[in-house]
Amino acid sequence: SGGHYRPPHCFARYKSAILVAYRNQEKYLHHLLYYIHPFLQRQQLSYTIYLIEQVGTGSFNRAKLLNVGVREAMKDEDWDCLVLHDVDLVPENDYNLYICDEYYPKHMASAMDKFQYTLPYKTFFGGVSALTPDHYMKMNGFPNTYWGDGGENDDIATRIQLAGMKIVRTSPHLGRYKVMNYDEETEMQEPWRRPTSQHNTRKTWKADGMNSLQFRLLSRTKHPLYTKITVD
Repeated sequence: SGGHYRPPHCFARYKSAILVAYRNQEKYLHHLLYYIHPFLQRQQLSYTIYLIEQVGTGSFNRAKLLNVGVREAMKDEDWDCLVLHDVDLVPENDYNLYICDEYYPKHMASAMDKFQYTLPYKTFFGGVSALTPDHYMKMNGFPNTYWGDGGENDDIATRIQLAGMKIVRTSPHLGRYKVMNYDEETEMQEPWRRPTSQHNTRKTWKADGMNSLQFRLLSRTKHPLYTKITVD
């Protein structure tokens, strides 16, 4: 219920909140839930899956939704780890542990099939990442001002650096993911490019983030496989 699980026969060493920013991607969600629950249970984690859904038809704001997810998830539990997860990614290797690095933010999707199992560029932090609540607050969370796709991952990589941390990565043979919405034809025609950032992160990171987060919580409901947080 509510996407919450704890191992029945042992005491879980880690408590991880899985946060998924979401809008109108039901097909991907069903695939993700089908794979991710058994995957996490094999790792004997105590976990909850949170779906943070944005209502309306305005531009999607993944980064802000994840801020909302962190704020709401921390009301439930003193989580060891916040796993930020795209809805269209499925992990391929059981040894890719959904737990945090003690010292630094961890980028987990280090090898996606969409990018031929390599990083698209050096500072890439997209897909799936894991941060402790301390890491998250230290960098003031994610920016709230990125509407539409792309760009925010680079902002986040810069924030991590400005907050005196660095990105650690899951090794490529473990951090392998399948991308469910991979359309081969368009990919072949237009190679993936790094989005250009319109933001001056160095100037804005301390003022734009968890400390400036404003939203309207519309509902919070427990579904059989996830907790859904609906926001405006």
